[in-house]
Amino acid sequence: MNQRLRTAAVSGMLAALTIGFPTLATAQERQPIDVHALGPQVGDTVPDFRLPDQNGQIRNLASILGPNGAILLFHRSADW
Repeated sequence: MNQRLRTAAVSGMLAALTIGFPTLATAQERQPIDVHALGPQVGDTVPDFRLPDQNGQIRNLASILGPNGAILLFHRSADW
């Protein structure tokens, strides 16, 4: 029984490694991402905005700034 579990575990790991990792050729075909084209970068001034927060309340830049500024975190959820 122990040998069967070990064999199944090793087979599962090998399958995950084989399926989960792209080949070197696939990785070389990908185009580089221009990060600067994606939006504001770390340290950039953010333009004014109007967006709903997690409670549906509309926020703008002035409404979230505190005495030391603000940190904006945009998190992409799994259900988008």
